[in-house]
Amino acid sequence: SFLTRLYEKLLKVAGKGHHKAMEKVAYAMLFGDYLAQNIPKAKELFEKLALEGSPKAQMALGFLYAAGLGVNSSQAKALVYYTFGALGGNLVAHMILGYRYWGGVGVPQSCESALTHYRLVANHVASDVSLTGGSAVQRVRLLDEVENPGSTSGMLEEDLIQYYQFLAEKGDVQAQVRVQMGHTALMRFFLFLQRNFWGDSLVHYYFQYLLLCLGWFLSLCDVAVLVPQGNPVGQSGLGMAYLYGRGVPVNYELALKYFQKAAEQGWVDGQLQLGTMYYNGIGVKRDYKQAFKFFNLASQAGHILAFYNLAQMHATGTGVLRSCHTAVELFKNVCERGRWSDRLMAAYGNFKDSDMDGALVQYLLLAEQGYEVAQSNVAFILDQILLKYFTPLVLTCVLYVQLCYPGYTVARIKLGDYHFYGYGTDVDYETAVIHYRLASEQQHSAQAMFNLGYMHEKGLGIKQDIHLAKRFYDMAAEASPEAQVPVFLALCKLGLVYTLQYLHDLNVSVQYRALPGPGACGRFISLVVSNFNSWGPGSMFEANLIYYICTGFMGLYYVCSM
Repeated sequence: SFLTRLYEKLLKVAGKGHHKAMEKVAYAMLFGDYLAQNIPKAKELFEKLALEGSPKAQMALGFLYAAGLGVNSSQAKALVYYTFGALGGNLVAHMILGYRYWGGVGVPQSCESALTHYRLVANHVASDVSLTGGSAVQRVRLLDEVENPGSTSGMLEEDLIQYYQFLAEKGDVQAQVRVQMGHTALMRFFLFLQRNFWGDSLVHYYFQYLLLCLGWFLSLCDVAVLVPQGNPVGQSGLGMAYLYGRGVPVNYELALKYFQKAAEQGWVDGQLQLGTMYYNGIGVKRDYKQAFKFFNLASQAGHILAFYNLAQMHATGTGVLRSCHTAVELFKNVCERGRWSDRLMAAYGNFKDSDMDGALVQYLLLAEQGYEVAQSNVAFILDQILLKYFTPLVLTCVLYVQLCYPGYTVARIKLGDYHFYGYGTDVDYETAVIHYRLASEQQHSAQAMFNLGYMHEKGLGIKQDIHLAKRFYDMAAEASPEAQVPVFLALCKLGLVYTLQYLHDLNVSVQYRALPGPGACGRFISLVVSNFNSWGPGSMFEANLIYYICTGFMGLYYVCSM
């Protein structure tokens, strides 16, 4: 393809020591974009660039040490490189540090430090959004995609767009709104071309003029069609024209009037602009309560600038009680809509193309930035493949520890499973118990409660106690309806074990026949029991369900044989 040939030329230029070309090539090799994925070579280039003071390279080295890609994992070195990258102005490094301070990942938890980093990134994202309209972020959770194939595909097809165009020409107001949204998508497509192909070249400046003219033309078309219909899109467009003097004299009174009409019909841009006018006192008396009201309404529709303005109000205590925690959450939401969010779809594309290595590395970087969906997808991929770039495999456990900070229940249970089975680390029942207990107490996980019941029953990593085992089984049944059947079978088996133990304590001699051996049935039961007895707490209730069905039949045979 054209881009592949372009990157091959960049590779030659990078070989001559050109810094920008080296950065492009190193990132392409890291993610496998248009060049073969080569993490050791990418690391070598990043190290050369870092010595020259490249913030992008310093951030990338921090990522390599944090994830253990091509190097032995070192959170201390990762923090040093992230810090240098942030000091050099790298926004991704700031975002990563913001997430780490917010969750206390490798650093002392500090809301104020997180606020400083997130606010700086959010300022850049908000300024970009105000010029371009922002970008839609499609967050695809791989586990949901696998369980429900095709459920995440929400892209409009060309024939559907043509259908809406036909309805719009017939006077359908809702279709006209959708056509206006299509114009916005067209603008975003041109912006994508600018970012990825033209950069800061001379074409860039001609493109800025073209984009401005195109935007004005489409806006005028939308306003001309929609305002006579009393549509909020057109009303909001007229309000913007009078507010900023675009083609008409500035008139704050008319701007306020049109914004109010649009807001009354629930149009998010009208709500946002009303909030801005009240917040800054433009054409009206400054009123922070009214500003907060309209920003809050706009945020319910997901407008990035509404989140940004609310974050600023909570961070400074303007019109509301100051709340660092709320401000950080809002700023984080804004930051996650930055242009780096495009990597979510790039990673998903790699996954669909069965490029697990490429998808994994991209999701790992996004997970470092605090994207919960990326953390979930990393956890999913780690369960699917054996990683060849991680040294040693215990790093999977390190990653799951990081995922647990925002309270991701599956990650905490996985940590317990890894220590229980010895995946990537030594078998450690005591540590498994700790993680299951945390998932049980903090996140009320039925699976964790069930696993704790099993470990109490068997005395694995904890004192054997049938009474506590029953208690945890009961708690699991109460926490999730899905757990009720396996819990019922587990309790039946537990009752049988308790009865036998009671008889043993009374020194009652019980005569019984052995399980059938030579027959096919006996061999089948022995085979099933030998396999499922080694499972312990599994990741799904189904495994335990089969186990307890088998042991239940064995117990029934045993009692009947007495």
